[in-house]
Amino acid sequence: MARTLQVITLGCSKNTVDTEHLLAQLGDAYAVVPEDFDGPVDVLLVNTCGFIGDSKEQSIQTIFAAVDRKNKGLVGKLMVFGCLSQRYSAQMPDLIPEVDGWFGARDLAPIVKALGVKYDKALEPSRYGAHGSYAYLKISEGCDRRCSYCAIPYIRGAHKSVPMEVLVEEASALARQGVRELVLIAQDTTYYGLDLYKRRALAELLQKLSEIDGIEWIRIHYSYPADFPEDVLDQMANNPKVCRYMDIPLQHVADKVLDNMHRHVDGAWTRALIRKMRERVPGIVLRTTMIVGHPGEGRKEFEELLDFVEEAKFERLGAFMYSEEEGTYGADNFEDKIAKKTKKSRLERLMTLQRGISFACNQARVGTEVRVLVDSVNEGMLVCRSEYESPEVDGEILVRHVPEIGPDPVGKFIKVKIVQADEYDLVGEFIVE
Repeated sequence: MARTLQVITLGCSKNTVDTEHLLAQLGDAYAVVPEDFDGPVDVLLVNTCGFIGDSKEQSIQTIFAAVDRKNKGLVGKLMVFGCLSQRYSAQMPDLIPEVDGWFGARDLAPIVKALGVKYDKALEPSRYGAHGSYAYLKISEGCDRRCSYCAIPYIRGAHKSVPMEVLVEEASALARQGVRELVLIAQDTTYYGLDLYKRRALAELLQKLSEIDGIEWIRIHYSYPADFPEDVLDQMANNPKVCRYMDIPLQHVADKVLDNMHRHVDGAWTRALIRKMRERVPGIVLRTTMIVGHPGEGRKEFEELLDFVEEAKFERLGAFMYSEEEGTYGADNFEDKIAKKTKKSRLERLMTLQRGISFACNQARVGTEVRVLVDSVNEGMLVCRSEYESPEVDGEILVRHVPEIGPDPVGKFIKVKIVQADEYDLVGEFIVE
């Protein structure tokens, strides 16, 4: 019988893609058990996150729990890879000697070798477990930006685009597996192509991916506002397969804070870009993230942020409190002197404002008809999304599973009428076409 292998993947969707590429290299050498399996396994891999304090803490706790399983005889070999392992490669082996192997964020080939399998470059576009209605497509690795608060460039290295032909091959394979939506991810998707083609090539990539049979939606995540390639907006406005949805982490709007963050834009640029997106792509849904309590954010700057959010009316917005990350420019050059209590209060004020905006946006959709993709079935209800909801981070549209839809609806597109809404989720009724 094949040896058993379990992989626990933490952090963002980029780590999920790494795990799927890794498992595809192993073929039939291992029997892969579910992530939540708590029985005995021959090998356990932990794919870690090391972005901010909470994610590092979760990764460390997961490693210690794996060590405990190993000490009880439930794990044969324990190996750790990913961002936390990369970031603290010098310290971790001495701190947790029970781990049998430590690997970095880009060490897929060494991990495969350590598992006793020969790495095959021909399998690099292949993915294991990427099935269902949607899949993430990582179009580049690393980052050339140097935002003062972010440790990712020091963890993942310089920006490196995946060649377009490789992405088309990978996406085509996903389509053959039944995937209907691609979610494009990278540390900065709008930077795509600069290293390979000496130009920003995201719009060209969108066009090529949209020509793949079976792919119906293409969604863009993690876009950087500086030097935003406007031909992407043309694709969004004119290509029916490119979702009118943009994830663009703005982080702030006050000039002083943006300057301290090294974001290479100011408030006026940011406001103009948002206006341009709404004008060029009617009906676009914007998702963003903000950081509160960053050095340079006084009461005036925070009030400016609130005014901007009220003005821009982002359909989706997430936020988190600034925390120093060792090795970053911010930690070395700014004093983190805003009290945690103040940061927490600001976060609560911002999210209270956003909840009202999100509720109003969703209420305005009641009575409209929309095409949705069925992601799963749960107790007689279809869990769906329209082009305006991204998987895992946004709300869902719940639809009662009626016989007219058919017995196996996952991966199908149906038309529904929105009949109910709260600040997060929607309820729809199936429309017979």
